Amino acid sequence: MPLVLAGAPIGQSGDASGRLPAELESADLVAAEDTRRLQRLCRDLRVTPGGRVVSYFEGNEARRTPELLDALRAGLRVLLVTDAGMPTVSDPGYRLVAAAAAEGLPVTCVPGPSAVTTALAVSGLPSDRFCFEGFLPRKAGERRARLGALAAERRTAVFFEAPHRLAEALADMAGALGADRRAVVCRELTKTHEEIRRGTLSELAAWAQDGVRGEVTVVVAGAPEPAVELTGEELVRQVGVRESAGLSRKEAIAGVAQETGLPRRDVYDAVVAAKSAGAAH
Repeated sequence: MPLVLAGAPIGQSGDASGRLPAELESADLVAAEDTRRLQRLCRDLRVTPGGRVVSYFEGNEARRTPELLDALRAGLRVLLVTDAGMPTVSDPGYRLVAAAAAEGLPVTCVPGPSAVTTALAVSGLPSDRFCFEGFLPRKAGERRARLGALAAERRTAVFFEAPHRLAEALADMAGALGADRRAVVCRELTKTHEEIRRGTLSELAAWAQDGVRGEVTVVVAGAPEPAVELTGEELVRQVGVRESAGLSRKEAIAGVAQETGLPRRDVYDAVVAAKSAGAAH
């Protein structure tokens, strides 16, 4: 029998997969991050777990994993449920899945809600390519180093953050990624007091100074495309091509600047330098 990873609602119990009640009833062993929260979920879903329920959280994960592996080896159906979202995604489960996979034991999944993809979907930021960074380090120096390594990352980035560290984390993001970088703070997703706050990193850092409560997911736009590095000779050639097509020099310079991402002044200076060099000859 397989290890079954069950996605749990991140807010409203009605978002639970239609398969989840049946899995809870049929599992021989249910490993829950918080057994009390599992009880509330079961009450909302009007279901009673059919097997034994044990706790499986960060504090006992290393100790309990061998016990769950023994159950899987014995042919029991083991269901893993975390407090919210998908097991292994910034939640317990990776250790067990890796161990089960290493032994060739079957692992399957009951898909469910995820704060990562929910926040990405509502953010309005590019979602064709993204990376998930989980929780940033708690220590300021380590957090800034991690963010510094992401400064050139062009994919949209998704983070989890504790509400009491949000203002400090956003300020560090503004310093490392750019104060004007677009971002979205998603608070209490799918819950009664859901809030989606959009702005630049500096604006959001100022807003968070007043204090934030609840579960928080932060989505940050990727770094802009780097400016194309061209020689002055190539810039002048591109300006010339546009002038030959009938554009004024001013329009040609503006067009090259827009296409390359360079300041207009840099393109203008290259043209002036080329003209001066030609006159000197």
